[in-house]
Amino acid sequence: MSVSQPALTATERIDAFLSATSYGVRHPRVQWLTGDASDRQYVRVHLDGGDSIVLAVHPGAIDYAAMPFSTMAALLTRMGLPSPRVLDHSDALGIIAQEDLGDVTLQARLGGDGITAHDSLYRQAVDLIHALQVRGREFVANTVPYTLAFDEEKLTFELNFFATHFLAGYRGVSLSAPEQAQLTAEWSAIVDELAAEPRVVCHRDYHSRNLMVRGDALYLIDFQDARMGPDTYDLASLLRDSYVDITEGERARLIAHFTRLSGVTDEAEFRRRFDLMCVQRNIKALGTFGFQASVRGRLAYVADMPRTLRAVRENLLKYERFARLHGLLAAHVEELR
Repeated sequence: MSVSQPALTATERIDAFLSATSYGVRHPRVQWLTGDASDRQYVRVHLDGGDSIVLAVHPGAIDYAAMPFSTMAALLTRMGLPSPRVLDHSDALGIIAQEDLGDVTLQARLGGDGITAHDSLYRQAVDLIHALQVRGREFVANTVPYTLAFDEEKLTFELNFFATHFLAGYRGVSLSAPEQAQLTAEWSAIVDELAAEPRVVCHRDYHSRNLMVRGDALYLIDFQDARMGPDTYDLASLLRDSYVDITEGERARLIAHFTRLSGVTDEAEFRRRFDLMCVQRNIKALGTFGFQASVRGRLAYVADMPRTLRAVRENLLKYERFARLHGLLAAHVEELR
């Protein structure tokens, strides 16, 4: 009976990758970077001559050709939308080498300034959403993202994720059977409307931490979960960002910019649809934060909860249709009262 070999550590796999490529002769120096909410790790590799690359290190072997990331990276290139170039990969080692865009996210560029101080970047971010939707219609294919959608099942899963990981898992809330039935009915009403909307290509996680700034240009990252969904989805992610304070005036101005680009004629109806999308999107984000904090022990996400809770509260109070949902959630979540 053969004895299995121990799995290589991430460091050993990085060393093996660099040794097997031309980067190995350029005296590579590895710098570990802060990861995201996934199980990937990231390193910057400094090379002789002042160049650098970034490696995405997966937990194990990959099938690059079959990955949604590779499909979307190729699609964004065909669309002419800015994203990091893929330089090399190793399926066996679970590593993808990408162009290094630096460390400055849109959130970092804002610093202590409001978004109005960086108006051109935010208008560019809105322009990219519009471009993704328009150009996405030109490349319809039987591949990701066109085979996935924010359908009833996906939207319901995300809302239930909030109930499981924020309400129960993080806050310790135990809903009664009548409350659970009421919540299910409220979820269903939201999901039915959102799932019935015409679908466009959505980045799915389009916010200030997933837009890199190099010079005066924005680049899309973390796009592997792209799918079809409402035209309000990415805009809701950007303008009800859990990581950046945006005033109502700034939000309204950028929504107006998007509606002009898109030829929207009924701005009031678009805003209603936008706010509905924000409710679902922000509730979903709270579920993610609760999961990261209570299951994975990543307590840094707790700091992002207050802003997101405020966004949910504002929209629940804004529309009479959410009165029952607001009452149900506010009974258990003080910040929503």
